[in-house]
Formats: sequence, structure tokens, C-alpha cells
Amino acid sequence: MTLFRLLTPRRLWKALLFAIFYIEEMILSNFRVAHDVLTPRDHFRPGIVAIRLPELSDVQLIVLTNLVTMTPGTISMEVTYDRRTLYIHSMYIEDPETLRRQICQDYITRIREIVP
Repeated sequence: MTLFRLLTPRRLWKALLFAIFYIEEMILSNFRVAHDVLTPRDHFRPGIVAIRLPELSDVQLIVLTNLVTMTPGTISMEVTYDRRTLYIHSMYIEDPETLRRQICQDYITRIREIVP
């Protein structure tokens, strides 16, 4: 009964939009990694970025870390004990601040709208 209360039309719509966004991210990331593997020149700019996290529930944090890890070229490395910082390894870091902003806007904001 509680699950049905959580499935509001607005939340389902947001989940659909997030699914479309994430599928697009997966496709683009796969092409980017495949391009680097198949071409002689490396475009890698690997690095580790610390991302300050807002307060997230356990489920929101699990969803975030798993989605980041499932995206080719990025891996969630560690969440600090106080759950305020997430370390991400990325193969393509042009600007660490841009990556932080992308994770916060594209993932965290959307996950918080969908997952209670």
C-alpha cells in the first residue's frame, strides 16, 4: 500500500524523463570510451573528483553511486563515513567543477525527485 502512495503521476513522469536522460548518457559514454579504445590517440584525462553531497537517504545514495558506476568511464570510489563526500574516478575530466556540477544537477537533483 505504501509503494502505491509513492507512485504519483508526477514522480512517474520524472522517472521516465530520468530514464531517457540516463539512456542517452549511457549511449554517449559508450561511444566516447569505444572511440578512445579504437583510435590510436588517447583522449583520456583521468582523475578523481570529490563531490560534496547534500543529505541523501540510503536509497538515494545507493541509486546515485550505482548509476555513476554503471556509466562507462566513471566509477564511484568511496563515500566518506559522514556521507557528505563522494569520490568519483572519471576517465574524462576536462574541468573538475563541471563534473561536480553535472553530477549534482543531472543526477542528485533528479534522483531526489524520484526516490523518496
